[in-house]
Amino acid sequence: QVQLVESGGGLVQAGDSLRLSCAASGGTFSTYAVGWVRQAPGKEQQVVAAMSRSGGKTDYVDSVQGRCTISRDNDQNTVYLQMNSLIPEDTAVYSCAARFVGISDAYVSTRSFEFQYWGQGTQVTVSS
Repeated sequence: QVQLVESGGGLVQAGDSLRLSCAASGGTFSTYAVGWVRQAPGKEQQVVAAMSRSGGKTDYVDSVQGRCTISRDNDQNTVYLQMNSLIPEDTAVYSCAARFVGISDAYVSTRSFEFQYWGQGTQVTVSS
């Protein structure tokens, strides 16, 4: 099974950018669909961005469309989330998540319960 470790969170001002990274180990990374899931205090988990195993398909929640980009490097076993034009509403713990899909490139998981493996999360705080 895959282990996931996030990095790159921090405290930024509104309008700034951040790039989150997630390093995967312990599995064949290219057989997993991936996603970034955030949870703000008092709110439900939200899949911010998701990507198929090859990277050929992506999905974004409406609130980050145009501001965030998910990408992956299967050779480096890493997935990224580039976040631009950050707003205070983006403040949350961001977790990397993975779902085993084998050879299928059809899956882009947009619901948090679809993911089987999770990182520990990294805090992103956006001040106004």
